[in-house]
Amino acid sequence: MTPEFTPIILGSDMNAYGMARAFHEEYGIKVHCIASDPLAPTRYSNILTLEFHHGFEEDPVFIDTMHEVAKRYADHQEPVILIAMGDAYAELLAKHKEFLQKTFVVPVVDYALLRKLNNKESFYQIAEEHGLPYPKTKIITKAMYEKKENLDVPFTYPVAFKPANSVEWLDIQFEGRKKAFVIHSETEYLDILGKIYDNGYTSDMILQEFIPGDDSNMRTLNAYVSQDHQVKLLCLGHPLLEDPTPSAIGNYVTILPEYNQDVYDVVQKFLEELNFTGYCNFDMKFDPRDNTFKFFEINLRQGRSSFFVTLTGYNLARFVVDDYVTGTLADAPTVYANKIQSQHVLWMGVPVKLFKDYAVDNEFKQQALQLIDSGRYGTTVFYKKDMNIRRWVLMKYMFHNYIPRYKKYFEENKGRDIGR
Repeated sequence: MTPEFTPIILGSDMNAYGMARAFHEEYGIKVHCIASDPLAPTRYSNILTLEFHHGFEEDPVFIDTMHEVAKRYADHQEPVILIAMGDAYAELLAKHKEFLQKTFVVPVVDYALLRKLNNKESFYQIAEEHGLPYPKTKIITKAMYEKKENLDVPFTYPVAFKPANSVEWLDIQFEGRKKAFVIHSETEYLDILGKIYDNGYTSDMILQEFIPGDDSNMRTLNAYVSQDHQVKLLCLGHPLLEDPTPSAIGNYVTILPEYNQDVYDVVQKFLEELNFTGYCNFDMKFDPRDNTFKFFEINLRQGRSSFFVTLTGYNLARFVVDDYVTGTLADAPTVYANKIQSQHVLWMGVPVKLFKDYAVDNEFKQQALQLIDSGRYGTTVFYKKDMNIRRWVLMKYMFHNYIPRYKKYFEENKGRDIGR
């Protein structure tokens, strides 16, 4: 029997569509999405409904809107689950958790912990305390830039350079802005540093040693932690190709399922020691110099490409429902995903030809090509149960748009020192 509940997703991007699809696949229900603006992945869909409030990613629009939404569900008998699909929405849910959980199920950490984990600087401090490996790091502050003091780079070029505050970074715009930078010289470093702080960014920047290796050295891990702070799902993915577009660097576009119990054990210990709850996603990279994985960040929601978890057999929607609706998750064992290689399914976020043309040729690419040849691959947005001519054309157009982006940006942003 299908459990009775109502899911509400905050967002309209590919991540939102992936979660809506997970609910539809598992329970055959529609999901309501509330977002700031319409985005292509959720357009013309029959498995969700959309509601837009411009500025919804910030207060006061967010909390004003949620007061009205709460009134709609004030007398609702079934659990109503709120799930954030982006950093800003996750932060807002945690910030207003006390008010929201009077009406809704809000599976996020408390605001104080979220603030520590969302900021890369404090995340590395917590990682240090709990034995989570991370790259050698130096913090650059706005005060250091203004005083022109202690701006030296203690690592060999190239180096990685990225904002500590990913939410504030969303509002910063300048020519050459990227999600993260790979810096090749002191001149380039000082030029980018000036653009960042001269265009209104106020938080710290993270300067890191560059971990050698291409995109196939990256790993992504999705987890679900129950309301009792027990890790119930760990699913590791092996990205083989990233988006080279400046604003999207770090977004994975091809993921091969992978199993690594050592990584699972490290992450489970970390999350349970923090008394974490809800969904999260880690990005890490294999360092061939010492044969360890170095963790870059934790995202306090599913990643943009997290549908690879559902695609390979571990439906992300089911965990939150079993946790808060059916109550069956408490006694369920932890799922350490992808043990059985014959069940692996390749997740694709770009046309197959782009993967074949741009992914580094290695044993992992060969595994992926075998999955493609055997038809064991899929996408987030091409869902047979949710396809009409308008949606099909739009999704085809969205995928086709990657072709000129790779031609324009791949050599510049991935050709010299692939990875991060």
